[in-house]
Amino acid sequence: MGGSPSVSPAARRWWLVLPDQLDAAHWRGVAEGAGRRSEAAPGVVLVESEEWLRRRPYHRQRVALILLNLRAFAEELRAAGLEVHEVRTGGAMVDALRAVAYERGPLDLHEPAEREVRAELQPLLDAGLLRTVRNPHWLTTDADFRAAAFGNGWKMDSFYRAVRARTGILMKAVQPVGGKLSFDADNRERWDGIPAAPEPPRFPMTSLRTAVAREVEERFAAHPGKLDVEALPATHEDAERLWAWGVRHCLPQFGPYEDAMSERSRGLFHTRISPALNIGRIRPQRLVDDALGSGAPLQSVEGFVRQVIGWREFVRHVHRLTDGFRMTGGVPAEPRARAGAGGYARWAGRPWQPAAPAPPGVDGGAVPAHFGAGRAPLPPAFWGTRSGMRCLDHVVETVWDEAWSHHITRLMVLGNLATLLDIAARELSDWFWVAYMDAWDWVVEPNVLGMATYAAGGVMTTKPYVAGSAYIAKMSDHCDACAFTPGGTCPLTRLYWAFLARHEPTLRANPRLKLVMGSLRRRSAEDRERDRQAFIHVRDVLVRGERLAPAAGAPSGR
Repeated sequence: MGGSPSVSPAARRWWLVLPDQLDAAHWRGVAEGAGRRSEAAPGVVLVESEEWLRRRPYHRQRVALILLNLRAFAEELRAAGLEVHEVRTGGAMVDALRAVAYERGPLDLHEPAEREVRAELQPLLDAGLLRTVRNPHWLTTDADFRAAAFGNGWKMDSFYRAVRARTGILMKAVQPVGGKLSFDADNRERWDGIPAAPEPPRFPMTSLRTAVAREVEERFAAHPGKLDVEALPATHEDAERLWAWGVRHCLPQFGPYEDAMSERSRGLFHTRISPALNIGRIRPQRLVDDALGSGAPLQSVEGFVRQVIGWREFVRHVHRLTDGFRMTGGVPAEPRARAGAGGYARWAGRPWQPAAPAPPGVDGGAVPAHFGAGRAPLPPAFWGTRSGMRCLDHVVETVWDEAWSHHITRLMVLGNLATLLDIAARELSDWFWVAYMDAWDWVVEPNVLGMATYAAGGVMTTKPYVAGSAYIAKMSDHCDACAFTPGGTCPLTRLYWAFLARHEPTLRANPRLKLVMGSLRRRSAEDRERDRQAFIHVRDVLVRGERLAPAAGAPSGR
């Protein structure tokens, strides 16, 4: 249904739309433009590949999000007058598309954001069966990235400054509005319950939601995570509703409490728009324009805009230019052979079994190892086994309930603890990819390999993002009900000093760590030994899947 019946499938121009390119507004505009010119609207090919959906043990919420939106998107395109060819296959997407291209002619598509998808589709590009054009879902170009003055490595601040200058966003002539480029230093307030944090919207059940929920429960029964389809935006209108809620209820307080964490509100004032944004349901330019026109305080608007036109765009460029961190420092890194499961067997008791073998070109990702190759496996605590540390257990519970948590919990709880314990960065990255519904390789690998664990060295950040218990106590209420006391029995601080000591030869030359490394040198031999013992104890207990307790023999920290 839809389209012009007088146009044969072979004569119509066909576009492949990937599951992270579901921009209904764009295709409505394409259909309207064709109508004004009295032309046949192009056709759209959509593929549901079970091999792709089960390549990793993705959270059920992620699988449901993709299925809901793919199917709703197909109906939205038909309603706009476009011909839609849906393919559902148990095999690889590339094989299904080869057959479609032989039948209907070469397919056009916007350049895939994911490196893994580009690698899978490369044989079709080489054969002339696919043709790519620039992806309009990005606000910056390769020229923007090259034009920024980075010095040694790439730095987001330099990129953000260059983009602000070119676009004029939050600029008055050549000066930033408010007198400074970033209000990050003002956005570090602890949240103590006032103002009240909003509850995110829920979406009523429909026949589509009912069908997808049943399908995920049956076909994807081996996948982890809680399934709650009423929490997921499915349609273009749902994404609009979610964003309107974010602008009205979250953005005004987003800035001051951007870095806060709390057990009374999992999301605080974060808009939760990233899953819809990363599948193309809403464009980044729309987010920026609405934030600028929202009337929210400048520190909130700038903080939000920086996440969209600064960090999000920056990490995508870094990932693309380094070939997914396979090329850092000019030396190619050998990737893992197969997609990792992020420690799935520690939850399920058996290895992950994909639906089908991954197609040629798809591997397990780069394994940068700035701090050395010998890393510990991801503890079962990341899969829901209680660790005894309130901050970790609360965030992990949030993730397996919602397939989401906000960015500071990702960086300063999950990433921080894994880094302090010398957990394998590749396995942590795979876990994030599995557990979060907004995770795609271009975003999860830079955030984990490049930033949280510093496994890629100084490619895109200037230092490891590690902290002791003082940070968690300052920015959250997790410590209030924890068995451990910050600055006392909590092992985080000793883990912090032990990390710096283990990697002192690598870190001592870093100018951003000059003060803390000086403090490390003044630390007594007795404390250093207690730090080392705490690291061994905590790592071994958590890797065994056991629970930490102050009385279990872990040395106190200070």
